[in-house]
Amino acid sequence: MLEVPAIAALTILVLAFFVGFEVIAKVPPLLHTPLMSGSNAISGITIVGAILAA
Repeated sequence: MLEVPAIAALTILVLAFFVGFEVIAKVPPLLHTPLMSGSNAISGITIVGAILAA
């Protein structure tokens, strides 16, 4: 049987999925590309920072 922290983590994951889906669904197509570009840039900065820290 799953322990309480695992159930809590699974619950948060499912809720985050639904909230994220609702937020993304309401973004107009005109703004989707710039927002994804910014998201990818943040991911790239994070990866470069991790490589430099290692």
